[in-house]
Amino acid sequence: MNIEIIIGCNLHPQQVAEFAVAAEQAGVRTLWHSNLPNGWDPFVALVPAAMATSRIKLGVLAISPYEMHPLKIAYSIISLNEISKGRAIVGLGGGGAIALSIVDSESHHLDFKKMRIVRGVREAAEIIYQVASGEFHRGYQGEVFSLKQPFRTSFAKSPRPQIFTCSMGPQMLRMGARIADGLQVGDVTPGRSGEVVETIRASLTKRAYPADDFRIGNFWAWHIKKDREKSMHEARVGLFARAEVIPPHIGLDHLLEAEEAQLVRDNFKNFLLAGVTGSGEIKDVPPELVQRLIDEVSSSGDYDDIDREVERYREFERAGLTDLALRVFDDPMESLKIIEERVMPHFD
Repeated sequence: MNIEIIIGCNLHPQQVAEFAVAAEQAGVRTLWHSNLPNGWDPFVALVPAAMATSRIKLGVLAISPYEMHPLKIAYSIISLNEISKGRAIVGLGGGGAIALSIVDSESHHLDFKKMRIVRGVREAAEIIYQVASGEFHRGYQGEVFSLKQPFRTSFAKSPRPQIFTCSMGPQMLRMGARIADGLQVGDVTPGRSGEVVETIRASLTKRAYPADDFRIGNFWAWHIKKDREKSMHEARVGLFARAEVIPPHIGLDHLLEAEEAQLVRDNFKNFLLAGVTGSGEIKDVPPELVQRLIDEVSSSGDYDDIDREVERYREFERAGLTDLALRVFDDPMESLKIIEERVMPHFD
């Protein structure tokens, strides 16, 4: 299993380049740049990194065709791919940077059915494949997206960029396994990782073309710090964004008793406020329940907890993950140093 790194969107592109150089020297397979609504454009931010490195793959995740048209995504990732000489990856998801802005104000649910997420992401991937092929196409007619004008990309000379889907639900997992170069799931705990990998592998047999090096990765929050309290504060601030916590739940019921799970759903707004304000104070939910969630869905604690986390990562590897993408937050360079010294030696 390879270790990858995900950074946020608040670093200056030159800082991203410096981080990418350090990550490449550390042997990190892929540096992913988050796509969020309040920071640097990830395609722009990765350009200096592409020019400063030669081996590390550079990815953008998750970007939604509902926030950026698939044709523009295609040309953006192809441009980054050319600058990096074939090392770019795009992670397509249903929500991306707009996920929280489409949460229903009453139920706190993402209305995926209304948005036709699975179909939209699949069509976006198909459009990007066609644009990246360099071949002439008279257009594209889908159920969600269509292109009436002909298109052909003449400037692309490198091997095409890789297309991943950022998938969680069963339908998204099956779709991604059938059409993408890899999947990036999010916050999947060891208890569910085997089930997720099994769903993906079952659909790999239904591909229209072979998957020579199909990747299965998992986004995982890294909050390990020298100061344990700083770690826990950072984890509480980010808890609202962990996929197992966002209603409608994906895995909450396997982590908590039914009443506890319902309490989390009923108070999701308070998780959100704790993150948006940066207070880390999650009201109306017992602190011990919050701590149990943190322990289940993230790597949190001080340096003495790293060996425990390495064993958790071994569980991911045994379940069949090919990659584990650790999302670093405050002081990403320090996190990279610790991951390089204390985590990566345990994995290929």
